[in-house]
Amino acid sequence: MEASQVESLTLETAIAQISTLARPEGAEALPLARCPGRVLAETVVADEPVPAHASSAMDGFAFRHEDFRSGSSAAGRPGRRLPIQGRVAAGHPLDEDLWLGHAVRIFTGGMMPAGADTVAKQEDCVSDGFFVELPPGIDAGANCRGAGDDMTPGTRVLLPGVRLRPQDIGVAAAVGRDSLSVHRRLRVGLATTGDELRAPGEVLPPGCVRDSNRHTIGAALRSLGAEVTDYGILRDDRALIRTTLDKAAGENDLVLSTGGVSVGDEDHVRPAVQDIGSLAFWRLPIKPGRPVAVGDIAGTPFVGLPGNPVSVLIAFWLIGRPLLLHLAGATDLSVARFPARADFDHRHGPGRREFLRGRFRLDETGSARVAAYRSSSSGMLTSLTWSDGLVEIHEGTGDVHAGDLVSFIPYSELLS
Repeated sequence: MEASQVESLTLETAIAQISTLARPEGAEALPLARCPGRVLAETVVADEPVPAHASSAMDGFAFRHEDFRSGSSAAGRPGRRLPIQGRVAAGHPLDEDLWLGHAVRIFTGGMMPAGADTVAKQEDCVSDGFFVELPPGIDAGANCRGAGDDMTPGTRVLLPGVRLRPQDIGVAAAVGRDSLSVHRRLRVGLATTGDELRAPGEVLPPGCVRDSNRHTIGAALRSLGAEVTDYGILRDDRALIRTTLDKAAGENDLVLSTGGVSVGDEDHVRPAVQDIGSLAFWRLPIKPGRPVAVGDIAGTPFVGLPGNPVSVLIAFWLIGRPLLLHLAGATDLSVARFPARADFDHRHGPGRREFLRGRFRLDETGSARVAAYRSSSSGMLTSLTWSDGLVEIHEGTGDVHAGDLVSFIPYSELLS
């Protein structure tokens, strides 16, 4: 795609292009304890019922409902009185079938004896240890979990491409899996550009600034499970940038740089990439983060992020994150958006997607409200620590007024 075409791209179109890129090959089998956050590379099928047997969902008394209907009442009480045959705890089933006209003391998770089909909660019963008086009105099957109620044999319980959460690990364990095949971690080469940059801890000469971008993006990449190789701060030298990016492309699955992608005389990243690769798009109608480049270097995907500290992280979240997740094998690249009422006024010209730093709250009626940071400057890194999400203002939207409905993206959606 030519650079002149990029202004017609929407954010959604750019992400759709990203999702067509070829993924690196390779998977590994890991024990469950090492799988959280990894992307599943196989289909997990239940080969046994879960639960494996019928069990009690409550502490109480298990009985045959037919006996309840035909049992005898204690004097003056409207329930049913049954003799107690035995005791069942979780992991300690009764070693015989339930006798006709009897009940068993049972605890939560205890295996239902053969013949029992209903459980009365202990707090509704009266027992002397030999007989139990059951309350009236118990439905057949009450307080029982059937074998296979959760998962039946042959059910596909986890699908490839899911990023494994604690509950997914639990499902895998529940069907008897002690390991899973997951996509290998993505290797990302990271560099930042600029003669003015100095690393934290170094002397800061006049006219120079601390390199925060490399640490910000490195942390964001690692939070998404990537293995990061740091290629350091690169001077504003086209040949040096070209050589370093070419080296990084040969050693990683993705190359990511910050700074140097705009149109100034000292912005050398874009021409350096075009010397050894190509760009799929450069510049998107988003604010902040417009000068973001996506392409490849010798077949390795490349993302060039802006240099301003707010722009770099927002552009990474909007473009770098979905690309990273796609290459890592994930199938869901979306983020949830929530409606909220604006607590601010904001002038917005149509034609560009804008992202304000926002702080969410619930008002006295429980309605969602969001405030905007006092400045839209892309150089104020503290605006990202003040806020807890992004307010998204779409291309076709005009000025925003207090009380208008806006979309809010919590940072929690972008950090994992």
